[in-house]
Amino acid sequence: MVDIILKKGKEKAALQRHPWVFSGALEKIKGKPEDGDVVKVFAFDNEFLAYGYFNSNSRVAVRLLEWDETQIIDKNWYQNRLKQAIASRQFILSEETNTCRLVFSEADFLPGLIVDKYADFLSLQILSSGIEKVKTDIVEGLRTELNPKGIFDKSDATARGHEGLPIENGLLWGENPPEFLEVKENGIAYNINIAEGQKSGFYCDQRDNRKILASYTKGKNVLDCFSYSGGFSLNSLANGAASITSVDSSALAVDTLKQNVELNNFDVAKVTAIQSDVNKQLRAFKESGELFDVIVLDPPKYAPSRSALDRAARAYKDLNRLGMLLLEKGGLLATFSCSGAVDIETFKQIIAWAALDAGKEVQVIKQFCQPEDHPVRISFSEGEYLKGLLLRVL
Repeated sequence: MVDIILKKGKEKAALQRHPWVFSGALEKIKGKPEDGDVVKVFAFDNEFLAYGYFNSNSRVAVRLLEWDETQIIDKNWYQNRLKQAIASRQFILSEETNTCRLVFSEADFLPGLIVDKYADFLSLQILSSGIEKVKTDIVEGLRTELNPKGIFDKSDATARGHEGLPIENGLLWGENPPEFLEVKENGIAYNINIAEGQKSGFYCDQRDNRKILASYTKGKNVLDCFSYSGGFSLNSLANGAASITSVDSSALAVDTLKQNVELNNFDVAKVTAIQSDVNKQLRAFKESGELFDVIVLDPPKYAPSRSALDRAARAYKDLNRLGMLLLEKGGLLATFSCSGAVDIETFKQIIAWAALDAGKEVQVIKQFCQPEDHPVRISFSEGEYLKGLLLRVL
């Protein structure tokens, strides 16, 4: 196994169990590791720090995964990590909910591995060369633990390029999932498309927040922006919303949402589904003078890195300003950011700027976060990516 020595003074983060070692912290590489190889990382004084995956392409040169030098990183090690992660989510699964995240990358000591359960199928995203190298062991471990009908590789994220990995999208084992697979979350049925859908096929990280927001929507006119397959829309309908207007730029998302409304036997007359760019549609609503009681803004990741933070802040501010202008007095705005580079305090500041530009007084009445199947290691705050606010706009 190759040894990597860090520069003097660069061991602090690793000692505090932070899982990333940046390329600028490396002093010496004793050997020629291939991308994805497990290496031993040492401080400048040769004190052992951790085992990790090496990658020559990424700014994160080593992703740490084990701090106990006596451990052997082999098939049994991966099996045990998978077993621990899966066992910790069992309380979430029930007749009401048969979809959740089973493995959440660094949070489960498997950097670069995402595993989502959709009924009897599993969807994988592999985002590191280390996991890519042991993909066969991962699939075997998941088969042993869960015996799914099929395991699908949804590794089509652009982040793979940072690790020098190509896009992958296809069956790894068992049956191909149907074009539309029915799953349940909070007692609501969804048809999801694993192969062609966004991310791993569905956004199970908003499970709790959908249910919380729905409790405010009875008898209300709701605008659900970036609605995708209809999570916030369907939960609001289930709680007796008067009307739902759902907006998404994806034709597949809008078609899937319509299917899901019918799948749950909701009143289709209450739902208006619009395929459009959200910002363009919000401006059209403003020009026509249309107002809503509750608005949901759940955009994609505007800040994939800290270098994009300024541009993202402007985008979040303009989006929220438009949302505030479309609310009835005293209406509610549920606004989210899934950008890890935007922490909650920064997000609140952006909302304050948006309120100032809109000429509105705003009260924060609730703060949203990611659910239990997306845990955050206390030593890795970067894992806390999803945050949101429920605002009363006066």
